[in-house]
Amino acid sequence: MIYSAAMSKSLPVFPHVAEREILTPMLLNRHVRDLLEDTFALIWIEGELSNFARPASGHLYFTLKDPSAQVRCAMFKPKSTYLRFRPVDGMRVLARARVSLYEGRGEYQLLVEHLEEAGEGALQREFEQLKARLDNEGLFAIEHKKPLPLLPRRIGVITSPTGAAIRDVLSVIARRFPLAQVEILPVPVQGKEAPPAIVAMLRAASAAARHDVLLLTRGGGSLEDLWAFNDEAVARAIHASTIPVVSAIGHEIDFTIADFVADLRAATPSAAAELLVPDAAMLARTLSAQRDRLVRDWRRRFDTFAQRLDHYLLRLQAQRPQARLQQGHERLQRLRQQLSAGSARSRDRSALRLQAVRRRLSLAHPARRVAQDQQIVSTFAARLGTAAVRRIEVHARHLAQIARTLNAVSPLATLDRGYAILIDAGHGKVIRSVTQVGDDTAITARLHDGELTLRKI
Repeated sequence: MIYSAAMSKSLPVFPHVAEREILTPMLLNRHVRDLLEDTFALIWIEGELSNFARPASGHLYFTLKDPSAQVRCAMFKPKSTYLRFRPVDGMRVLARARVSLYEGRGEYQLLVEHLEEAGEGALQREFEQLKARLDNEGLFAIEHKKPLPLLPRRIGVITSPTGAAIRDVLSVIARRFPLAQVEILPVPVQGKEAPPAIVAMLRAASAAARHDVLLLTRGGGSLEDLWAFNDEAVARAIHASTIPVVSAIGHEIDFTIADFVADLRAATPSAAAELLVPDAAMLARTLSAQRDRLVRDWRRRFDTFAQRLDHYLLRLQAQRPQARLQQGHERLQRLRQQLSAGSARSRDRSALRLQAVRRRLSLAHPARRVAQDQQIVSTFAARLGTAAVRRIEVHARHLAQIARTLNAVSPLATLDRGYAILIDAGHGKVIRSVTQVGDDTAITARLHDGELTLRKI
């Protein structure tokens, strides 16, 4: 391109370009590029990705746009390899770049040195970092989860008093279990003032110990709207609470740090209310079924006891005196019958034996048997008399020998020889030494023909 002198007065002055120098498009674009890069320092720009391309070279080419304008961008290796996310069209990003010019087309562009997700992307990275750190500290561990009460009497709901979440919670609890008392613990649930207010309310409720369970809840919203529940102080306050904490933040797809630290996470506020209290109708049906089962069990036990009582009554009736007497009488009748039959059989057998004996007696003459028996008796009588005399003589000699031996060792034989035995009359003991006799001791002397009373001189 050839510039005239008049035209050159209105053009910017490029360094190292002499007046009336004829420039080619390439040289012009190069000078413009140098001017842009020297004039503008690194800038930050936020916009929406479009026309994203990643060729085999590893460079990235895309356009950043907003509703009013757009600008082409390039990100060269190796900076493109440091990305921690996968760029896609429509994603909102924040770029740090240098303003430059693509010489081939004469279009200015941005040379991106750093690219990150804007808005929710940055918050998401912060969320993941905090989540990993608290998880490593053990705040999400199962062993730290406290069990929920089966029938909570007082429920503290930490939420905004004007939000839709509290209306859903109150409606569900009133429908399912109207006996539960719900106390609203008001806090802001969005903005910078929300985290410290939530922390203060959690600590106050834990210190008061008025509630059986706490529900931390709010309705749905964007990641920025829910960010108060991703606060580290809120997470640590939930972990330190002595009262079980249930979290119900946003919708089913929303997860916050509070959900991971809480003792139980519910998908929605309504779902949390259903988890906190039992269904009164179902509980009534369960109680009715338990009552019916208890009644059936007691009836079954009563029937068993009644049957056992009837059995014991029959046994008792069988053991009563009248029944025992009747049984004894019947047994006596049977024994009498048996005795009568036995006696008849015995008489018959005796008669038969008597007939046999008579026949044998008729065969033997009585006189002969009498003579034989008399002779036998006489022989045995003589032998018996002789044996008795010899036996008496032997015993007499033996008795005399024993008497002589006994008389030789008897104290009475010693007395016959003139000796005496001194006896302490008061104690009945034999005196063996003079030391046993005192002045007042009564002494008896036993001789062979009597006793004498002695006195010590």
